[in-house]
Amino acid sequence: MEWTADASAGAWLRERLDAEAVDMHVVVPRGFPAYVRIFHPAHRERPIGEPWPGLPYDAHRAEWEAFQARSPETIEEQVSWAETAGAMGTVMHAGAQWDRIVAPGRIVENEDGPRDRDGWRYAEPPIGGLEVDVLAAVAGHLVEHTTTPDAGMAGIWEGWGRLLGYHGKGPSSRAFFGWGGDPHHAAMLSRSVHDAFNNVFRRATWQEGILSREISEGPRLQLPDRGHVLFTAAPREFADPAWILGAPWHDRESEGHGFPPSAQSPSLVWPDDHAWVLVSEVDFDSTIVAGAEALIRAICSDERIEALPIAEGTRLTWNVDEVNR
Repeated sequence: MEWTADASAGAWLRERLDAEAVDMHVVVPRGFPAYVRIFHPAHRERPIGEPWPGLPYDAHRAEWEAFQARSPETIEEQVSWAETAGAMGTVMHAGAQWDRIVAPGRIVENEDGPRDRDGWRYAEPPIGGLEVDVLAAVAGHLVEHTTTPDAGMAGIWEGWGRLLGYHGKGPSSRAFFGWGGDPHHAAMLSRSVHDAFNNVFRRATWQEGILSREISEGPRLQLPDRGHVLFTAAPREFADPAWILGAPWHDRESEGHGFPPSAQSPSLVWPDDHAWVLVSEVDFDSTIVAGAEALIRAICSDERIEALPIAEGTRLTWNVDEVNR
């Protein structure tokens, strides 16, 4: 994968988008034979120990708090939208929206998030990208439905935190601090980071991002309300979960400070023959793939991927789930 300053490589996408659309085609190109919606997996957790008696949280808060005190440990697991709907008594379907799945029925909204009767607490799916293993599973099908599996493009939304450098005031945006036991040293570091009074007198300097200054100041693929940094990328690379280690936007500096390897899931991926396109819109909790009908069937039949076919012109806004009301 390498950065490219040739933003014209994505011009074909812009021609198929509609900035005034009220459906998914603000971000998903029109004109493909078929479309599929890939639901980002969510997570849930619950205390372990004695089983939760199944009492509604809102009516039995005192009992719940006592139970939680007796069973402080928790277990966490990945959960599909369909499993969540089953636990909540709602209906999973292609146009489902997360808030509609977890809000009706026996759910209680509180500071900890929604819970089902068995005491599972649900966290909403990640927004704006697929988890590494799910992307790898999807890419395994993508490479089988293009004549150019070793040549393509990937786009990363320019607004992801720490991705790009910028001109600004204050300490470096890429600063990493190790807080030791010396209170005077800790106080000094705290002042250096949070000294808002002196920040106004500092001169603007270049604040480093994950990507170099050349890339940060380089051309963008401009789509409706979104700018993307483009990279040449073989679709085949994303079929291996280790793609994050070779991605130019891999956060190597944070890894050097003890953080696990990480790289933002690409916002756009397409092969040179334009046989399909993968779109992970920054505000969506699901990813859309547009392509041939055979590709969409293959993705939907893969048990590792929760996906359902959708029609051209589908709306995916939060309030369109008419089934779960």
